[in-house]
Amino acid sequence: MSRNPWFVALFCLLAVCGCAPAQEPAVASQPVSEKERQWKPEDVVFAESAGQFRVSPDGKWAVWVKSVGDKEKDGRVSNLFLSSLTAKKEIQLTRGTDTYSSPRWSPNSELICFDSTRPVPNAKPDFSKSQLWLINASGGEPWHLTEFERGVRSFEWVDNDTLIFSAEEDASLYERETKRKKDATRVVDDLAHTPPVRLFRLSIKDKKVTRLTENEDWIQSWAVSPDGKKAVTVHGRSLSYGWDQKVPPVTFLYDLVTGQRKELFAGTRIRPGMLRWARDGSGFYLTTPYSSHPVFLTASITHLYFYDVAGGRAGQVNLDWGNGLGFGFEVTRDGFLALLADGARFKAARYTKQGGQWTRQWIAGDHAANIFGLALGEDGRTLVYEYTTASLPPQWYRAALDGPRIVSPQPFTDLNPQHKKKTIARTEVVRWKGSLDEEVDGILYYPHDYKPGTRYPLVLSIHGGPAGSDMDAWRESMSTPNNLLAQRGAFVLKPNYHGSGNHGLKWVESICCGKYYELEIPDIEKGVDSLIARGLVDPDRIGTMGWSNGSILSIQLTVENPARYKAASVGAGDVEWISDWANVDFGHAFDTYYFGKSPLEDPQLYIQKSPLFKMDRVRTPTLIFFGTEDRNVPTSQGWTHYRALYHLDKAPVRFLLFPGEAHGPRKLTHQLRKIEEEMKWFDQYLFKREPAANEAFKEDSPLGQALKRRAVAKAGARYGVLHKVAAYANQPAREALIPEVVKRGKVEVGRFEVTRAQYAVFDPAYKFEPGTENFPAGNIDFSRAKGYAAWLSKVTGQDYRLPSEEEAAWLYKPAAGENTLEYWAGYAVNPDDAARLEKKIKELGSGAPLLKEVGSFAPSVAEGEEPIFDLGGNVAEWVAAKDGSGKARGGSADQPADKKSRERAAASAYTGLRIIRDSK
Repeated sequence: MSRNPWFVALFCLLAVCGCAPAQEPAVASQPVSEKERQWKPEDVVFAESAGQFRVSPDGKWAVWVKSVGDKEKDGRVSNLFLSSLTAKKEIQLTRGTDTYSSPRWSPNSELICFDSTRPVPNAKPDFSKSQLWLINASGGEPWHLTEFERGVRSFEWVDNDTLIFSAEEDASLYERETKRKKDATRVVDDLAHTPPVRLFRLSIKDKKVTRLTENEDWIQSWAVSPDGKKAVTVHGRSLSYGWDQKVPPVTFLYDLVTGQRKELFAGTRIRPGMLRWARDGSGFYLTTPYSSHPVFLTASITHLYFYDVAGGRAGQVNLDWGNGLGFGFEVTRDGFLALLADGARFKAARYTKQGGQWTRQWIAGDHAANIFGLALGEDGRTLVYEYTTASLPPQWYRAALDGPRIVSPQPFTDLNPQHKKKTIARTEVVRWKGSLDEEVDGILYYPHDYKPGTRYPLVLSIHGGPAGSDMDAWRESMSTPNNLLAQRGAFVLKPNYHGSGNHGLKWVESICCGKYYELEIPDIEKGVDSLIARGLVDPDRIGTMGWSNGSILSIQLTVENPARYKAASVGAGDVEWISDWANVDFGHAFDTYYFGKSPLEDPQLYIQKSPLFKMDRVRTPTLIFFGTEDRNVPTSQGWTHYRALYHLDKAPVRFLLFPGEAHGPRKLTHQLRKIEEEMKWFDQYLFKREPAANEAFKEDSPLGQALKRRAVAKAGARYGVLHKVAAYANQPAREALIPEVVKRGKVEVGRFEVTRAQYAVFDPAYKFEPGTENFPAGNIDFSRAKGYAAWLSKVTGQDYRLPSEEEAAWLYKPAAGENTLEYWAGYAVNPDDAARLEKKIKELGSGAPLLKEVGSFAPSVAEGEEPIFDLGGNVAEWVAAKDGSGKARGGSADQPADKKSRERAAASAYTGLRIIRDSK
């Protein structure tokens, strides 16, 4: 998602983990229904994921973190789990909706320390930061260790009784006074008042905390030696380093016994990332980005160095692999394991140190080609790793490492077992010739219903970065709901265009210095061409989607080739680059690197690069998403994009803002909304599958049930029986067609609305369906209603009439539970939703399909009075106004019970009558 180059490694991890399930396909023991096979947005957003694995020092257990979506929290919940590495056993250590993460074993394997947002007992009201907790590995209740005002950043064990951790210092007097004044003013780059981050020692027994460093800057990362006497620390010195990369971090080697420190790597371009000490404490490994650019490290590969403490020097580890490290490494007793960058995959290798040199062996085993995460025990043999492909949800395995071979792998996680029933798209790594006639690779997902020889729609799903990458690994997430698209019968192509990471230095740097857009767009277009040439893709049904840099490139595609792309979904993408330079947290480093100059040096270049000034070309229906607090791509970019397309009015456009969200929505409701809106957009403009969903309609409402019954009836099934005659219609048969009345004040009021059978005696031309005799007569105008009352008076010799307007004032009062549109819709309906529901009602057929037999709903009744039915619903009823005109009063089944609605003046299928009999 992120354009920030410093998050490339994190992006790659998220790309392979996402929110994905983790298990190998299995044959279900019970038949799987078609509904169970179908994917829903909830299957993506709420899915479980696993990470942060640590093997116990005795090699018997692995502790890890399971994350799952929680509807009540509207976010993800993480808890600690313990898995046996010798038997099939899993124990949940923590529960609840607080965050639990970063588990670490004590050296004796008896305790697990972790950080958590769990409330500390008797803490201050505003004390809510993450603190350190302990739990016995055999289970039980955890107990807290720290009470730092700003929480704890990171920590490591030194021995069974001691921890070292980093944390910000407590608030200064200046901060406390500012808070007391309720002054929320934010000073940008306020170096003087940014609290330092230091190292501290914690004694487990008495919870005593001792400050180990006195630095005035911010320790960003660190690692402590195996004996606890030394620590290597990386200190930030500039609050704007991400923006311009001018003042780099500084690295020190601390003697934790004396407090003395020594600066390392001065005058070099080494910027330590991951830090890991050798098992014997002789030195430490560190990763660092490498770029050939003289100023910026914006696009880079990862090199590995080893610092020899005794010799006081660092040397680059010769990986004998031009692409550099991919994601992470694990230290062994004689070297390290590494996942090397290898295009759409990582390549696992074992390196053994011999003197000052390292010898490489490729990791061998059934899963070696698709390992995307690993952790190694202290014995150097106990291995846990993640195995996955783009069409195989990830699973964690335990195995033995015998030299370079993985032996006896066994799965020990069982995440998302419900996904075993889902249809999963077939995938493959595809390659084609792109810009500069160089090979481009990508991941291709096949339609669920794929049949050779048939052409299908295509959706481009373009990764961010641009130095991110799409891997041959499972990724179903908010930004890439691949199987929801494949389920709709589409191919999905995820291209690793020029500038992508994990493909080597030349590739990642190829779009720098003014070439941004120039290679990536042809790469993607030629990838589409190749699929068309293979006979797979329908050239008239192509769409594109992406987030961040994926959005940026999708927008450019709609500008450069508007006729090709029939729908676009773009999240957090730039359209105007001058304002991006100053308003993004890494603006200068990103824009000046990729464009070759800053906008102060060449404003015209930035105008030429900005799609905004070519928006008149766009004909692609475009759906735009943004968080309101985005500092990677400012929200104003979304407004600019939307207003330009809205103003030009040459393509449909829709703009959704997620309140309080940064570069990617974290709230699950927002993630669901993003996917749902996206699928509707593609359904409407690309797949043309069905009309847009009626937002006023609820599937589980009575109206929804009625539509389902009608669908079944159309298929030849018989549904339901006629209602029994109302309980109060108990007159003798010879009187059954005379409306029953009950006493109300000085008059007698019809207990029910006049039924169809009753009205048809007066008007033989009045027709109705057999079985609806007891439904209210409808489609009656005022004149015929008066005519019925006059006829009834004549044939009975009694005085019948319609209610007067004065009588209507006390007779027709709104009541809950009547047959109005609220009943059918299943909620309180406003007039706009009522208008939307008209289309759904028409699907039930002509006439008045919402009417019910009279007396079907609870009556209006006061104490000591006979009940009267349907005064507030079923059909509206005519009353006589003072001027002799007619007015329809009371609710009706096709209208909401809205006091503000105008009175119905004309007859409709839902207008009928009720009679009044004057007492003698």
